[in-house]
Amino acid sequence: MGKNTPLDVDSRIDADWESVPHPVLVVDRNGLVRTLSASARTMLAEIAPGSALNDFVPSWLADQATRVAHQTPLPGGEVAWWLIDDPDHSARETRQALAMERERAAFLDEASAVLMASLNIDRCMEATVQMAARHIADAAVLVAPVTRGQIPIVSCGPAGAAQHCAVQADPADVAGLDEALRGFPPVPSRWIDPASVPEWLVPQDFSGKVGSVVVTPLPGHGVPAGALVLLRRTSETAFSDGEEIFARLFAARAGAALSAARLYAEQSAITRTLMRDLLPPQLHRLDGIELAGGYRASEDHEAVGGDFYDVHPAQTPDGETLVVLGDVCGKGLEAALLTGKIRNTLQALAPLAKDHGKVLKLLNSALLSADSTRFATLVLASVSRRDGHVAVRLTSAGHLAPLVVRNDGRVEEVDTEGTLVGVMPETRARTVETTLFPGETCLLYTDGVTEARGGPLGNDLFGEDRLSRALSECTGMPAEAIVERVMMLTSQWVNRRSHDDIAVMAITAPRRTHLSAVDGHTAGRFTA
Repeated sequence: MGKNTPLDVDSRIDADWESVPHPVLVVDRNGLVRTLSASARTMLAEIAPGSALNDFVPSWLADQATRVAHQTPLPGGEVAWWLIDDPDHSARETRQALAMERERAAFLDEASAVLMASLNIDRCMEATVQMAARHIADAAVLVAPVTRGQIPIVSCGPAGAAQHCAVQADPADVAGLDEALRGFPPVPSRWIDPASVPEWLVPQDFSGKVGSVVVTPLPGHGVPAGALVLLRRTSETAFSDGEEIFARLFAARAGAALSAARLYAEQSAITRTLMRDLLPPQLHRLDGIELAGGYRASEDHEAVGGDFYDVHPAQTPDGETLVVLGDVCGKGLEAALLTGKIRNTLQALAPLAKDHGKVLKLLNSALLSADSTRFATLVLASVSRRDGHVAVRLTSAGHLAPLVVRNDGRVEEVDTEGTLVGVMPETRARTVETTLFPGETCLLYTDGVTEARGGPLGNDLFGEDRLSRALSECTGMPAEAIVERVMMLTSQWVNRRSHDDIAVMAITAPRRTHLSAVDGHTAGRFTA
């Protein structure tokens, strides 16, 4: 048997490589192809033994992103290059895309929670631009709808601090902004020239030129809530189609939150306006008569309820001031609405206050004509100054009898009574006149005082006797001090327990005072 020569061995090795079922090239130490498999010849028809590796492998790899080349070192410095398509590339892309979508979904969930956590419009706008600048762009600007000729703006740059300002500008000067503010799809970001972005739309801490910009509407509940402008520094980080879609998804959540906050602000403003007419008035000395009032709603978070008091000053110098205290059946907003109706009606009837019976008759007719099953009790007091004392005419319409605190400590119950209003077609009432001498007080109150439950056992009524004893200790005190004393004792009695609305009002004839001085230079003092 003859001996194999090196050439025969090399030929047999080359034949073995050619029969490999995978695309493979054997390259010598000089970078030249020594041999290649049949499948490699089919894949790379232009390659033949002796070709330089650098002439074709880079172009083959660049032809499709999923192709890879693995090398295996061989004896003698040769290298086998395995040219294969990467079967895991598509799976990796899918996993990466899935991970990105999960991150975006988690961010959108977080954005919804953060944005809807507050109904304060300013905090909601600040949270919008801060989250957008942190997760979507280098800077974000929220442009609110034009208000009184100015554009409210909240911006956030790389520093992360939100800044508020208002500018006089035309939204039409920015491509897509005017459309976004009107709720229409804006100009695509790739059509917006970054150089056209005005200075007022760029946050102060945004360094460098604007490289790319996205404008997207903030859809609200039927009315656009504004527009969101996203800025990036360089064109290499331009917004892709997927990022624009992501920005619109975020903007939809921000728009819903802003719309809810703006609606809440509008409703709060309306409520405050209406409440101003429902809240008890601030009382003070009127025509030489001390007037003081106290009110506490049944729920601490409510400002108004079913109890009320009001004062209608005399229309003429010798006329009477009409004082009213009442209690509407029920609690909360519905009772407060009827309270407002009664107060407005009594204000219109104030010129007829000389005839309490007529006033109650007309008020009763107004309540019966209303679409309501609620009723009210009240007491009318016409007050005037007469020769150093105060004359008071009192009429009860189903209400608790007023109490008068005399200078000797006695507490008298005024004998007036009548039917409540808003139930029967006819009303009946008896008017009683009493006189308050200097230092004496007439107290009007609701059953929230006497029926307040509390005390040591937690279920005892405060009661009329306890109220009378408390008033007897207030002899000679100013009206405001007496009201404060009754409100304090009642609050201590209920001790944070549930209670009805409480209203108290005091009419006091002030003590006579005169100014005295030791000499013409020292300060004087009031004496009784």
